[in-house]
Amino acid sequence: MPKLIWREPIETTTIVSRPPGGAEAGPKTAPEPTIGTRRRVLTLGDIAGRESGGLVVLLVAVGALTLASDEFLTANNLANLARQVAIFGIIAVGQLLVILTAGIDLSVGSVLGLAGASTAQLLVAGLPILPSILLGVGIGTGLGLVNGLLVTRALLPPFIATLGMLGIARGMVLLSTDAQTIQGVPEAFQIIANGTILGIPNLLIIAVAVTAAMWFVLSRTVFGRYIYAVGSNPESARLAGVPVRLVTISVYVISGTLAGLGGVLLASRLGAGIPTAGTGFELSAIAACVIGGASLFGAKGSAIGAFTGALIMGVLNNGGNLLAINAFYLQIAIGVLILVAVGFDQLNTRRSSAGG
Repeated sequence: MPKLIWREPIETTTIVSRPPGGAEAGPKTAPEPTIGTRRRVLTLGDIAGRESGGLVVLLVAVGALTLASDEFLTANNLANLARQVAIFGIIAVGQLLVILTAGIDLSVGSVLGLAGASTAQLLVAGLPILPSILLGVGIGTGLGLVNGLLVTRALLPPFIATLGMLGIARGMVLLSTDAQTIQGVPEAFQIIANGTILGIPNLLIIAVAVTAAMWFVLSRTVFGRYIYAVGSNPESARLAGVPVRLVTISVYVISGTLAGLGGVLLASRLGAGIPTAGTGFELSAIAACVIGGASLFGAKGSAIGAFTGALIMGVLNNGGNLLAINAFYLQIAIGVLILVAVGFDQLNTRRSSAGG
C-alpha cells in the first residue's frame, strides 16, 4: 500500500545509559527492584482516551434508563433509537472533521434538508433510485466544496461562510418545493432506511460503517494526520509541507457529503421530502462532537467520540419520551453536558500547560 495512504507505525530507539569503564562487557544481571516503586494502574482514560468521559455518561444513562423503564431494552425501542441516532451520528462525524481543523460548519442542517427534498423530487419525477441518491448526495458535496472555497480562497471566517450557506440552502429548498412536502416516493426507496439486515436496522449499519471509515482515515492515514496538524497550528503545518488549503477544503467537502447522505436517508426514513427537515441539526451535531470529547479549538477528538456523543443525546431524548419527562428539561440537561465537557477540556488544557 502506498506510504502516502497507509500510516505505518514508527520504530523507536531506546537509549540505555551504561556505567563507565567497559562495564557493559561483564555479565548482565537483572536490575534489583527498587523499594517503594509502584506500577501505574491503567484507567479508562488511558484505554479510551478523550472518549472515556462520554462512554461513562453513556453507560450511566443506559443503566439508569434500564432500571427506570421496562420498555427501554425492548427490541422495538432499541430499533427506533438506532434509527434516530444514526442520522445524527453521520452528520456529527462529518462535523467533527471540520472541528478538528478549528473550523465550524453551520450549514449541515440546511444542506441535509435540501439534499433530502431534492432526492424526493427526482424520485417523484420518475428518475431511478440510484441516480437520485447520487444526485442528492452530490448536492451536499457541491455545497461543501463552496464552503471550503469560501474559507480558503475568499478567506471568510468559517462561522460566517457556513452561516451564509445555511440561509442559502434553506432558501433554495423552500423555493424549489414551494414549502410543500414532497410525497409519493417509491416503496423501494423507503426500505433503504426502514429495512433491516439480520434484525439490525440498515441505518445503524450505515452509520457504523461511516464512523469506522472516518476512524480509519483519522488514525491510519497521512490525510488524517494532516487534519490534526492543520487544527493544531496551520502555519507550522504549512511550513512542514502540509497542503493546508487542500486539507481544509477536503474536510468541508466531506462534511457536506455526509450531510447530503443524511438528507437522503432521512427522506427514505420519512418516506417524503420535507423542506424544513434538518432545522437545528447543525447545533445537535456540534453538541455531539463536544460531548464526545472534541475541542472547538481544533486537533482534539475522534470519530468514535462524535458518534458516542450522538448516542448520548439520542438515549437522553429516548429516555425522556419513555418516562414522559418534559422536553425542556432534556434541553437543559444537554446544555449542562456541553458546559461540563468544555469545562473539563479547558481544565485539562490548563493542567497540561502548567505541567509542560
